[in-house]
Amino acid sequence: MTDYIEVQITLTPFSEPAADILASVLADAGFESFVTTPPTLLAYIRADLYRPEMAQLTRQLPFPGIEAAWNTTLIKGRDWNSEWEKNYFQPIVVDGQCVIHSSFHTNIPQCVYDIVIDPKMAFGTGHHYTTRLILQQLLKEPLKGKSMIDVGTGTAILSILAAMRGASPVTGIEIDHAAYLNAIENTHLNDVDSQIALIHGDASALHSIPYKADLLVANINRNVITADLAAYSAAVKKSATILLSGFYTADVDVIMPVAAQAGLRLCGITSENDWACMQLIK
Repeated sequence: MTDYIEVQITLTPFSEPAADILASVLADAGFESFVTTPPTLLAYIRADLYRPEMAQLTRQLPFPGIEAAWNTTLIKGRDWNSEWEKNYFQPIVVDGQCVIHSSFHTNIPQCVYDIVIDPKMAFGTGHHYTTRLILQQLLKEPLKGKSMIDVGTGTAILSILAAMRGASPVTGIEIDHAAYLNAIENTHLNDVDSQIALIHGDASALHSIPYKADLLVANINRNVITADLAAYSAAVKKSATILLSGFYTADVDVIMPVAAQAGLRLCGITSENDWACMQLIK
């Protein structure tokens, strides 16, 4: 089994936005998963990929006055998915309509939509604000018979809910190979694999999808979204809805000019703990 390095980063004073941004920086450097236990961010990377100079990544925090203490622990190989499920991934209910849990869990609340996610350390269990914000919008959207594209699908949780609510066809795109494989497993677990096509790639794969979508969702980050918004707009029908998340409410003013250039107008914003979800119409 694979050995991992656990990095404990203690932020003084602790800031949740700083912890989230630092996790994003570390993810780009090869870290696979994160657990926030204030005042500490725990980050995990395969031992063979870890380099001591990675401690310098804390200098990329855009928050002056926050100190970041970096400590490491070698964790010998184990069943990581089991550890994740037992210790960090707990069932969650979204708006009283959708319950998300792993196959490991028992005593699960009863809801209209029951989604099984075995995350394998991939992002998208419904616990993060951005995932939950889009799930809430998908529970409101009339999806039956609507076509959808899910860019950065992660665990495929958004595609799975959309398929359960009658969206068809549904295509998920994921650039990370491990997450892509996990998405395949999760669509099988929920018996929607025949309804969801999954592509290993990035926004450049949008041109290969054989339809223009009624709905596109992208839960990624501000930089990727602004770079790819024109491609998103080209991939959907006129009057289609685009749901965007993965960024802070302060980022909306940065994204809006790019959205306008792509022929999109803002029709709503929802937020939780300074994270935003934008609803755009083409």
